[in-house]
Amino acid sequence: MTDATERQKEADHGIQVGMNGVGSWYDNAPMESFFATLKCERVHHRIDQTREEARTDLFFFIEAYHNRRRLHSALVYLSPEAFEQAYHRRRRAMP
Repeated sequence: MTDATERQKEADHGIQVGMNGVGSWYDNAPMESFFATLKCERVHHRIDQTREEARTDLFFFIEAYHNRRRLHSALVYLSPEAFEQAYHRRRRAMP
């Protein structure tokens, strides 16, 4: 199938593709990085007995650790929560 045919099929079904296009190396980089971190730092080091146990553990990892304490190089080595707080302080300080 050609690219033009694929695009027409997508349009016919109301599908809007990402602006970066298929196969772009930066298309989904932030999410791929997050899931790689999640797997490396948490998933591969645990064996959960139930789905609910896994769900609770993943929630704790994301909300209590990843978003509040883990430092992110893309955020000037701040946690997402600290970066957001600093952003809002700067916004309030603007005239």
